[in-house]
Amino acid sequence: MGGYGALKFGLKSPGTFAFAASLSGALAAPSWTEKDLKDPGAARDSVLSVYGPAGSETRKANDIFEIVRTITANRVAGLPYLYLDCGTADGLFTPNQQFAALLHEKKIPHEYRELPGDHNWAYWDQQVQEVLKIAAQKMHSAPSRVPRKRI
Repeated sequence: MGGYGALKFGLKSPGTFAFAASLSGALAAPSWTEKDLKDPGAARDSVLSVYGPAGSETRKANDIFEIVRTITANRVAGLPYLYLDCGTADGLFTPNQQFAALLHEKKIPHEYRELPGDHNWAYWDQQVQEVLKIAAQKMHSAPSRVPRKRI
């Protein structure tokens, strides 16, 4: 869950990062319940063991939709630039679309792209080059986040 994790850490640590990106992120994972995760396997077991039961404090604390809903206007300036994209045939497409709409509503600087593709390496190989270009641009133009000592 790299894309979800990148966005979560960027949102929870204002002032620390200049850029955070997600390709096909499992952005709604903390809200998934046993009913949503019908197929047994590693993903199901991981989600249920990491977040605990539905309604748990762990789920609330790690729900990036909820984190964004509670961000105040004065905290927006310290957030990293967020980039997310998702393939239109990806099973995670709808939550990515919804998260981008929430970022837009909260006026959080971001870029969202939806492109033909699925949740697979062919899609990610295509997109990673673009993400790296955008990251380089954003990090080059971002103010330094490292405190400097005055002598």
